[in-house]
Order: sequence, then structure tokens, then C-alpha cells
Amino acid sequence: MLYVRFQGDGVLAEDVYQGLLALLGEVTPVVEALPPDAALADVRGALRYFGRDAAGLAEIVRVRALARYGVDCTVGVAANPMLARMAAHDAPPNTPGTVRTVPDDPDAVAGFLARKPPIALPGVGAATARALCAYGLDSAERIAAAPLSTLQRILGAATARRVHAWARGIDPAPVTPNAPARAIGAEHRFDHDELDPVRRRRALLTLADGLGIRLRTSGQITPRISLTVRYADRSSTTRSRTLAEPTAHTPVLTAAAYALHDALGLQRARVRSVSLRAEGLMSAELASHQLSFDAADDKARRAEAAADRARARFGVSAVRPAGFLDVA
Repeated sequence: MLYVRFQGDGVLAEDVYQGLLALLGEVTPVVEALPPDAALADVRGALRYFGRDAAGLAEIVRVRALARYGVDCTVGVAANPMLARMAAHDAPPNTPGTVRTVPDDPDAVAGFLARKPPIALPGVGAATARALCAYGLDSAERIAAAPLSTLQRILGAATARRVHAWARGIDPAPVTPNAPARAIGAEHRFDHDELDPVRRRRALLTLADGLGIRLRTSGQITPRISLTVRYADRSSTTRSRTLAEPTAHTPVLTAAAYALHDALGLQRARVRSVSLRAEGLMSAELASHQLSFDAADDKARRAEAAADRARARFGVSAVRPAGFLDVA
């Protein structure tokens, strides 16, 4: 398995990301898109054809991505998607793209996972990690050694079975070929590493306003918003939220962006940039809006329509949010 994380300068343009996925498709047809900048590839069927091992195919992907798109990538190589993802994320943050391999050997897998904290296991969230650490299970090695019955008392039966398997390097999830949903995105890069949450929220307001305008102008709506925060060490965090109903209404997009940002708890994080992405785009003709007796919502939608008419006549900068920031 390959987990490929593309390392462009900022958020990858949609056409570039699509091209990179097509590039992976030249190696294997079993490719799962993980927007905005990653993908999983099952290369087991391609090893014999290319006469290389998985690490060799990863190098081919790196060279082609650099040659065609000027995009480097970090590739994790392992026996299953979870280990491949962890191997890629284990790369030093300030290094160019590389290939990192976890050998398909029980001892090598155990050694790779031994000192990993619970939060490093894909699928283990902050609350689950805290619950495990409260009982002294603060590493994958200790979780793997714990009796399953103990984990079930802490986490519940279903979650305990999954976490116990992950801690031993077992991930039965297949790579599911898919086509990435149509999406649009925008990014704001701060002039310096930003510590002020107020300025970050102003940037999100500006991005959400811009996305809303682009969606309404193109006659589209989105059911899902994704936030990517990039830090000073070049690492990043991406979170998504499904909206109550597909929409292009700026206040709804803004509220979702704020909620995603607040949920990250970035009290002292040095943020380099923030980006918003509207995913799963569909025609606005398919939109259905739940009517309500909320006069404020009705007023906001009428004001938004009036602002759109002003922009169409006098230019996109004719009406802007009070907290507008210049977007890179």
C-alpha cells in the first residue's frame, strides 16, 4: 500500500490534484482520493508488471509528480493503509518529500508502533486517547499488550476491538477506488506565523464569503466544508463538516468554518495559513431550503441577494464583510 501526501506550495489547485490522481492511476487503478492533498493506492497488482517493489513504485510516483507538476510528495509504504499513513506522517516536517517504509514483518511493525501515543493511531480521537492514557495505556505497545476485556470496559466493545487491532498494526480496511468530489477552495497566507485567533477568524470570514460568492455565481451549492490549517513547521490539520443542508449561503459557510476552527483548540499554535474547501458541489437547482419563521435568517438572505446584485454591477469588491482580509 502507498499513502501519498502531495506537498505543493500552499493548497493544490483542483486541476493539479486531479492530474496527480491520474498519475497514480498510471501505476495502479486502485486509487482512493483523500482531498485536498493525499491519496491511497493499492499497488499489489502492479508489482509484477513494473518489476519493482512498493518502495520502487513510490519513487516512480515521486519522480513523475516532480517532472510533470513540480509537486514533491511524501510516500508511506506498508502492508495496510493505516501503517502507510502513519509512515508518511512520521516524516520530519521540514524535509522535502521522501519515501518511508514499514517492512511487512511482525517484529518491524511492533517496533514501529511501540512508542507511538494513542492519538497517532488513525481513527483514535482526542477523547479516546485521554481515556486510554488515564489508565496508563499511553503507547501502542501498552494498548496491544492490554487484555481486550480491559479495553472493552474502558472504550466499549466495538471501539476496543478496533483500537486493539490498530495497536498491533492490523487494519483490514481496503483501498476503495473513488472519484474526488467536485470542489472549490481558497487559502489565506498570513504575513507571519499567526497566533491571534481573532485574525484567523477574520481570514475564515473572508474565505467563506469568497466561496459563497463563487458558489452563487456559478449556480452551485455544497453539502460539506473542509478546513485545512498549516503550521510553522509545515505540518497541517484538515477537518470537515457536513452541513445541515447543501447551501451557498455565506453565514452558514462562515459558521461551519468557525466551528471547525474552534474545535481544533489552537490556543498557541503558530499558524502559517488557513484554507477552506467546498466539496461535493451540485447544481443549485437541486437545493431545498427548510423554511422557518426566523426573521433574521430571511433578512440575511435578502441582504445577501442584494449584495450579489451590487457585485454583479459594480465588481466583486463593491460589498465586503466588515472583517475582510486580503486573501492570497
